[in-house]
Amino acid sequence: MRILGIGGVRNDAACALLEGGALTAAVEQKKVARFHRVGELPREAIATCLEIARCDRASVDTVALVRPIGGGAENTLHLELRSLFANAQVMMMDHHTAHAASAFYASPFEEATVLTLDRQGDLRCGARWTGKGSHLDLDRELYFPDSLADLYTRVTELLGYQPNADEHKVQWLSTSGDDRFVPLFEEILGAAKGGWPRHDRAFFDSHRMSGGGFSDRFYRALEAEPGQPIPPSMRPHVAAGIQRAVERAVLAMAGEGRNLALAGGLAFNALLVSSLERSGKWESVFVQPAAGNAGTAIGAAYYAWHNVHREKARSPMATLSLGPAFAAEDIKRVLENCKLRFKYLLTTGELIDRAIEELNEHRIIAWMHGRMEFGPRALGNRSILASPLNPYSTENLNAFIKHREPFRKFAASVPEEVAGEYFDAGPNARFLATVGRVREPHGKAFESATLGGGLIRVHKVNRDENPLYWELLHAFGRKSGLPVLYNTSFNLFGDPLVCSPRDAVRSFYSSGIDSMFVGNFLLQK
Repeated sequence: MRILGIGGVRNDAACALLEGGALTAAVEQKKVARFHRVGELPREAIATCLEIARCDRASVDTVALVRPIGGGAENTLHLELRSLFANAQVMMMDHHTAHAASAFYASPFEEATVLTLDRQGDLRCGARWTGKGSHLDLDRELYFPDSLADLYTRVTELLGYQPNADEHKVQWLSTSGDDRFVPLFEEILGAAKGGWPRHDRAFFDSHRMSGGGFSDRFYRALEAEPGQPIPPSMRPHVAAGIQRAVERAVLAMAGEGRNLALAGGLAFNALLVSSLERSGKWESVFVQPAAGNAGTAIGAAYYAWHNVHREKARSPMATLSLGPAFAAEDIKRVLENCKLRFKYLLTTGELIDRAIEELNEHRIIAWMHGRMEFGPRALGNRSILASPLNPYSTENLNAFIKHREPFRKFAASVPEEVAGEYFDAGPNARFLATVGRVREPHGKAFESATLGGGLIRVHKVNRDENPLYWELLHAFGRKSGLPVLYNTSFNLFGDPLVCSPRDAVRSFYSSGIDSMFVGNFLLQK
């Protein structure tokens, strides 16, 4: 049985394919097509998923489309899907149900509390569910405007960043701030029965169209000039205030128990996930790593499998490497078409040896292998890599390649089985969805990647999931004594993660990356 899930039509459109209950493909439209028109079906993503599965539209049994669609387009899209998938049952489902399904059915849990949190997916901005076996039951809902994510977005704009895009900057900035404004943000969030938020609207001004729309009362509480930019010295503390207030609010909403599963845009917040892991209120926490709108495509497919077709068998998410891969002849065709000089490395051993040579010479490399990752994080298939022994690696990555703020640090990839020697990090580090801490005596070695409070972004690499990247890390460890590489996503200037060899070539020659390994092809500047 083949089930196609389509989500994020209004924002971050994506497609996912379930075959026999197992997730076999998932692709975001912006990665494969490099564009998306709001309200349109992600046709290129759909075609890519079917191509990965080597099937055609006629073989699809069910198509599950996630609301909201917007602009009164539901009838149009439904008819379009009926036309494209003539043999399929077409269904529509609500946004937070898709989020909840993406969290619970992708998790390893047979029973769990499920919490979904976003800005305002379908007027709802949060919900708590009980998952058991193949069933999901709704316990409680949170409605806009009492949205944790909306308040976080308002603060993002207040601090001079792009709302609905730069919330991650506020998260990382918060690690260098103190708790002076936490009580203020807790007062704004309020607390209704059971500890769920009920915002105090006196802190907002609907007539103030910039800076997040905060009122004079809010600025007086900050001891800042109303309507004026927040002074740079105060920004980390404001960021810390909203971050820690939201963490405490989510802990109250989740309650306590054995297993907790998370999804929704707010679940991208790795510091929030870490706070839940370390709270002591839950034995196990799982965050669906493609937690945003794109991830609802996964939830839609899972939901249809369990609740439309009444299938009981569970098949949790095993990997995020769910996108397209490219054969050697496809890569070679692009490189020759671009008139580029390259070297073909005949064996995996030669490939790894050359990569280690580059890294030991303190060169920054692009690493593109295997299937593209689903979601915003690079997990060793579409990555930019640097040696932690290079004293200028963080500076070079930030200043000359990614062009981003120095407080935004890079992940440390490490083989899963030795991660505990270097870092204290939870299981969600497998998908870069949480943060950890450096263990003694390794603090000095990872100083350039360490955030405020001694935190570090940790990526635990599983041998079965990514054997080539796992072997690269171990090979680097045999040469250097440290089986760790700094890893950041292979993309530039706000573009999506690179997908194809042509995307990789464009990004490589538009950046300060020294060398690029695309399959078994090596390009150097």
